[in-house]
Order: sequence, then structure tokens, then C-alpha cells
Amino acid sequence: MSERGLEGGSADGALPPSLTVDAFDVRVADVVDIDLERLQALSISVGWPHRAEDWQFAREVGHGFVALDEIDRVLGSAMWFPHGDDFATIGMVITSPRLQSLGVGEWLMKRVLSASAGRTYRLNATRAALALYRSLGFIGHRTVFQCQGQARRGDRPPSADPVRRLEAADLAAVTALDERAFGTSRAGLIARLFEQSVGYGLERDGALVAFALCRPFGRGHVVGPVVAGLDEDAVAVVGPHVDEHDGRFLRLDTHLDEGLFPLFVARSGLRIFDTVLTMSLGAPLTDPATRASDRPVTYALATHALG
Repeated sequence: MSERGLEGGSADGALPPSLTVDAFDVRVADVVDIDLERLQALSISVGWPHRAEDWQFAREVGHGFVALDEIDRVLGSAMWFPHGDDFATIGMVITSPRLQSLGVGEWLMKRVLSASAGRTYRLNATRAALALYRSLGFIGHRTVFQCQGQARRGDRPPSADPVRRLEAADLAAVTALDERAFGTSRAGLIARLFEQSVGYGLERDGALVAFALCRPFGRGHVVGPVVAGLDEDAVAVVGPHVDEHDGRFLRLDTHLDEGLFPLFVARSGLRIFDTVLTMSLGAPLTDPATRASDRPVTYALATHALG
């Protein structure tokens, strides 16, 4: 494998716009210039459930690159999702299975890091990509449990505080609570998620202390983000989503594997399907084990790519 730049090379040491892999050339393109059907075919090739609509949402809230071969087949992708000027999540890092060992993923990741330089990062790594991310300096933190299945309505303890459907006027409170849990403001992303989600919130003493959003994604619907300080509160705001999707496919991704909340998730028909590892580069993860009534944490991710 070798790299080469445009004709005449690059005098400033910038990353080359093409890569020679075995006997053919690979070039880079902006993800926004690629047909959604071709992007969806890439994710399907590695068993990911993303719909064309999920790819479109990712393109609207993030930036990224794809690798194309000489006849414009999409061989790989990598995206980043900025939150302010100094933080980003990285996701949608996919390499066609036949090229996973040939450096295409590393080439795309280095482009992402170069284009988004000056930020700290968080991502969720599949087992196949762990070595790549570690070679780039990412540090592992906690396992994410991808829980999914046919939702099953069940008994749960009644909440001591009322749970209600969220409205447009609640966006500011949801954004502020998410920032406390996630560690940085995701105001733009939360606003976009809020537009396409059904949300439930729990208030105590006049303040929002827990919320759960749910929207169409992949094979059905995904619940996330979910933010709370207590397992009982997280159960209270996720419960209505489980009830509304009784008998239908539902997904929830969580760092938690002990306590009332993961037990409730399992009893709701959402079994562990797969795991990934949350990693960071200069941006430590708030340990969800530190959750408390005055210390909200992210109980469920928006998606692996968005955190």
C-alpha cells in the first residue's frame, strides 16, 4: 500500500487526496456529494441498520468523507459532529469488509482529525476498529450495551413525581440538563433531535430532572438520549416509550449494566445485541456510576455516532 498526492505532489505536507490500495486507486470525496442509497449500501455491507433518512440526518448535523474507487464505488466513510468550537464526536466510520486491513479506515480517520483539528473527541468503537483508534491515541472508558428487541409493556413502580409529554417550551431545560450530563453543550444537536422525537420529562420542585427522547431510527425506533440522576427517574421517563412501542422494535444504548435501570431495560424486551467501547482523545467521559440526584448522567445515547 502506498499514498500519493495530486499530480506534482503536495509541498505543504497536507494529506494526499488519493490512496493506492493494492492495484487500484482510492480517492476522497465529501459525504454530502454521495447519493444516500450508496451510503446506505455501505452501512448494510457491515450489518448496520441505518436507513437513508438516518444518513441524511447525520449529514445535516455533521461533516465527513467517503473513499471511492476508480469506478466511484463507496468503499468507506468517516464523519465528525461538532459541538461548539472545541469538542466533537466521531462516527459513521465504516470500511468495506474487503479493505479493512488495507489502511482505508486510517486514511479517512486522519482526514477527519485534520479537518476538525483543535478539538477533543469522543467516539464509540466496534471491536474491528479498536486497534485503529488506539494507534491514533484514543483511550477506552466504558462499554456501551446495545439493547434491542420487541418492546414489552410491563409493570414498573409508579413515579413519585409526575411524568409528562415534553413540549417546544421545554427545549431549553432539556438542553441544559443534557449539557450537565454530557459534559459540553450540544444545543444544536438537541434542537434537531427534539424536532423529530417524542419526549417525556420528569420535574421535581419545578425543575426538569430527567428526560427521554425517542425517534425513528434503523429497524424501528431508538430511545435516546436519556438523562437522569436516579435510576427510578430514568425508568419513569423511558417507560412511556416502551408502552407506546409495545410489540414493536425498540433500541436503547446504555453504559449501565448494574442497577434498576438496566434490569428494567431487559424486562422490557430489550436484550443486549452487541457492545462497543466509548473512547476519547483529550475528553474524559463522565462515569455514569457517579450518578446521583444532583449529578445527572447520560443513561442512553442518542446513537453510537452522536454519543
